[in-house]
Amino acid sequence: MTDDARWMAAAVALSERGRGRTAPNPAVGCVIVRGGVVIGRGWTQPGGRPHAEATALEMAGSVTGATVYTTLEPCAHVSPRGPTCSDRLVAARPARVVVAMVDPDPRTDGIGIARIRAAGIPVDVGAGAAGAAASMAGFVMRRRQARPRVTMKLATSLDGRIALPDGSSRWITGPRARMHAHLERARCDMIVVGAGTLAIDVPRLDVRIDGLADRAPRRAVLTRDPARCPRGWERIDSPTAITDLHAVDELLVEGGAGAAAAFLHADLVDRLLLYRAPILIGAGLSAVGDIGLGSLEAAHGRWRMVDTRMLGSDRIEVYERDRD
Repeated sequence: MTDDARWMAAAVALSERGRGRTAPNPAVGCVIVRGGVVIGRGWTQPGGRPHAEATALEMAGSVTGATVYTTLEPCAHVSPRGPTCSDRLVAARPARVVVAMVDPDPRTDGIGIARIRAAGIPVDVGAGAAGAAASMAGFVMRRRQARPRVTMKLATSLDGRIALPDGSSRWITGPRARMHAHLERARCDMIVVGAGTLAIDVPRLDVRIDGLADRAPRRAVLTRDPARCPRGWERIDSPTAITDLHAVDELLVEGGAGAAAAFLHADLVDRLLLYRAPILIGAGLSAVGDIGLGSLEAAHGRWRMVDTRMLGSDRIEVYERDRD
């Protein structure tokens, strides 16, 4: 691993601390290095400010002779909340800036890099781009497709059931798998369940991990009936309505075969978390309802596995929608 790749990986790891708390701003990480030593670091703070670069520059003080590693192009558009990060870097005058990826926001999109280069500061682009893009997938999706990235969580038995015939579902998976699912909650901006799941299970949809309890995302129910939306919840009347959600870059669909089917039928699921417990249920409730497939041939070639691992006695498989 080159030095640039190493330090950018550290910046990406820092950016993860802000996931689920910065929308509509991206969760960015920044590391400032001089002589092989980190002199400044930062990540986007809750609510989107301060930006990662501003925090890292404040920690570092003088950055003469240092290299700044940032997971996203420093912003260039004027904001009433503070100066742009590209202007801050020009004023600080580091020896070099390394950017993982160009900002897809048209207000910056190459302008920040050009501004820093125009000041005589070398800028290299591309180190750690894949990791940075993965950490900001929701932000990128919102900018390029005008909707949040949708992750669907399914916890099933080996035979694809999510509950007994009477609806009993606690617990199909074990504690390690459930803990992993809570971590996924902490990284999203909103969780959606179906109205039936809300009525039967009365889920809290909070984050039950020590130190992360304050990261519980916004809660929404998929229903056209306003009467089925409790106080403190938000209502989404159809999957396509997610384009209207404010400050939601990462959306997690958690509960109900009907809600799962609705999002899959609309082809709006980008990532699938399949937790599979080593049990057989037999006659029970299916994980997903009718998704509108006309043939088995149409089911193939849609999903690509990107990760799998054991969580105690359960297995998680992570798939991404292959849209090529």
